[in-house]
Amino acid sequence: MPVVKVLTEGIGEANLRDIAIYEERGGYVQLRRAFEEMSQREVLDLCDASGLRGRGGAGFPTGRKWSFLPGNDKPRYLVCNCDEAEPGTFKDHMLIEETPHLVLEGMLLGAYGIGSHHAFIYIRGEFKRGYEIFSETVRQARAAGYVGKNLFGTGYDLEVTVHRGAGAYICGEETALLNSLEGKRGEPRLKPPFPAVAGLYGMPTVVNNVETLAYLVPILKRGSQWFASVGTERSKGYKIVSISGHVRKPGNYEVPLGTPVRELLEIAGGLRPGRTLAAIQPGGGSSACIFEEQLDLPYDYESLAKAGSMLGSGAVVVMDDTTDFVKAAYNLVRFYAHESCGQCTPCREGGHWLATVLERFVQGRGLQSDIEMLHKVSAEITGLNLCPLGDSIEPFLASVLKRFPEQFEARVLKETVPA
Repeated sequence: MPVVKVLTEGIGEANLRDIAIYEERGGYVQLRRAFEEMSQREVLDLCDASGLRGRGGAGFPTGRKWSFLPGNDKPRYLVCNCDEAEPGTFKDHMLIEETPHLVLEGMLLGAYGIGSHHAFIYIRGEFKRGYEIFSETVRQARAAGYVGKNLFGTGYDLEVTVHRGAGAYICGEETALLNSLEGKRGEPRLKPPFPAVAGLYGMPTVVNNVETLAYLVPILKRGSQWFASVGTERSKGYKIVSISGHVRKPGNYEVPLGTPVRELLEIAGGLRPGRTLAAIQPGGGSSACIFEEQLDLPYDYESLAKAGSMLGSGAVVVMDDTTDFVKAAYNLVRFYAHESCGQCTPCREGGHWLATVLERFVQGRGLQSDIEMLHKVSAEITGLNLCPLGDSIEPFLASVLKRFPEQFEARVLKETVPA
């Protein structure tokens, strides 16, 4: 089995929330090395050479994203996005609860690499325990001299702010997160300008995912070539995959990118006894399904995109032959309709009406014309919104509507006409 332990090393074995134990295992050594032996440019170049891509969903090359920051004298900010809310994803809150010092060290390395003196972490409102643990982590690190003024005697000041969100899914989108962090309504901004130019408080800002920043620590420790030698040509390194649904051993598993989807299913113990596979969402609630004939697909950004789906944040949701895909589609569409910020008409109206129509199907009151309408509307709300939320409504619905039309047909109201 291709399961590895890089970020997940020590989880379940040691209390990595204790700074003394984290230090005993080599914690904060790379941070000290970066400050004492490396320039900011060297940290950035190392990240770029590793091929590390964003682990939050978009998969954009991290080093390239950092390089977009303008060369001016404005303050720069690094923001760690821990507003994890994609249906099926549960890796980030594991990291901040189980190995928070690794996440913090990654944040500090990222902040140093981009020349930032203030890093923020935005933690989802529902993650109360994670917020409390991470706040204590920052307190411990500050007492040990890893956060604050004149780090390692270099004269470099670096502050960290832990911010708890208010429970809106839309704040996982980076510009909505920045608005929320500033105390405004959590709504996506029109781009351009992009956050790299005008982000938090109008200043150059980089927003990176928890897992993305955490990988900076082992990359500095083992070198960019170590990371780049794993995975595929364009999808390099390792990935924590959250596997859930109809499997025997759901959980977070760290694997090399490019691992076949079939092996991911085996890692999670396979299907429940006596059941057969119906569909898999490889990238969480926003992704279209793949099916049994596609199990040999490599789990990487390019292969899944080519197959009409996406890797996203790494949430693999497995559905067997007991799945009611009408109810599943209704639950997901209702979720996205409810979480829409309402700025964009296609998302606001399209999501609402799709949810209303699917509710009729769930109740066995669908109309024959509704099936054609579901195809039409779901396609027409995509690509017309400020952020990806509106585009997330359609993929799962469209894929199961095409694959399992009989389940929808069976919910069409059969009216008898009186003689």
